[in-house]
Amino acid sequence: MPISSEDYTRIAGAIQAAERRTAGEIVCVLARRSSDYAYVPPLWAAFLALATPWPLVFFTELGVRAILAIQIITFVLATLVFAWPPLRLAATPRYVKRTRAHRAAIEQFFTRGVAGTRDHTGVLIFVSLGERYARIVADDGIAAKIGEDQWRAALDLLRGHMREGRIADGFVAAIEECARILSAHVPPGGRDELPDRIYVI
Repeated sequence: MPISSEDYTRIAGAIQAAERRTAGEIVCVLARRSSDYAYVPPLWAAFLALATPWPLVFFTELGVRAILAIQIITFVLATLVFAWPPLRLAATPRYVKRTRAHRAAIEQFFTRGVAGTRDHTGVLIFVSLGERYARIVADDGIAAKIGEDQWRAALDLLRGHMREGRIADGFVAAIEECARILSAHVPPGGRDELPDRIYVI
């Protein structure tokens, strides 16, 4: 479990305190990873299997059948090796991981109802641990007043704590910074529309 039950309580309390300062609705999502990247092991295995025959043809006296057998064995073994989650993630290109994590953030923005608040004042704080990705997604009512660059301080706090392995501290610090930013543009008022909690997926 990435965070403890005490961390859940701390983060929920930070959201409640933040929403007393602003009408913005803050939702947090922590993903272990944004995709299983199931296609990565067979892709790398196919590449290795296709490359295997060439040195065997040029530097050995093996026959065609033996080389084909080695090629099949290479594919199977490489698929199993790359199926190990840490290696599978490491073998996935960075831009692919970033794209998947970004898409997961947008999906969570809609899935958790952040896009459905009455005045469009929802804010999602999203972290995907496997991809080392963090993003703040704001609904139209917030985005019209607060630019992407203004969220950077909150993201920096979040990422700094994440690098030290302090996940809950990172969320709490980011929530407090988001509250500071939001309170200057979206004063408190209205009703609490979304659950004050962190979702771990």
